[in-house]
Amino acid sequence: MRIIVATHNEGKLVEIRRILQQDLGELADGVELVSAGSLGLPDPMETGTTFEENALLKARDVASRTGSPAIADDSGLIVDVLGAAPGILSARWSGVHGDDGANNALLLAQIADIPDAHRTARFRCAAALAVPEGLATTAAGVADNADTTPTAYAIAAQYVQTGDMPGRIIRTPRGEQGFGYDPLFVPDDQPGRTNEHGEPLTSAEMTPAEKNAISHRGKAIAALMPSIERLLQ
Repeated sequence: MRIIVATHNEGKLVEIRRILQQDLGELADGVELVSAGSLGLPDPMETGTTFEENALLKARDVASRTGSPAIADDSGLIVDVLGAAPGILSARWSGVHGDDGANNALLLAQIADIPDAHRTARFRCAAALAVPEGLATTAAGVADNADTTPTAYAIAAQYVQTGDMPGRIIRTPRGEQGFGYDPLFVPDDQPGRTNEHGEPLTSAEMTPAEKNAISHRGKAIAALMPSIERLLQ
């Protein structure tokens, strides 16, 4: 069955694919996971005021356009001393969507004078699944022939779950893995090893498996997994 991930970020697609393969086991062999960007679908306006609203908005938009089930997530960084900002504006905090370097630089400048003990933060993710009309009771594979015309397919069911990854913001980026604010974020949960300088790992210093085991996205998608498994079965 084709499942479309409502994103234009190929890095996010890779991460979600790893999570599904890890959690679904053999069922993952029956899933063709593709991104909305690779299909030329538009990126919908994120008009929600919460992560949950935006995740559902994106999943419903893709499912209604294609007739295929769609997974979407909306995630961001919540910095306690900034009153939960950047929050849903995390990807465009500097004013340009997806400019990780500018977003990181602005965040560091905003909390430059904050003592280490008060640089607490958390990543939060809402993951949503939207199922078009008929797929909930139809054999797997029906959606493989779906096209990308703007026909409005009715939504039969929708689900949303959330997950958090608490940690803190450091002062200098470290690591080459991940994306977004990962080089600045040290999760509270650590994989039992340190970096070459004996420091706790940032999200960007962890292997994909280490990060998925504790990540906000991994937790949210794991909570969504029973709904995905029912769809595949």
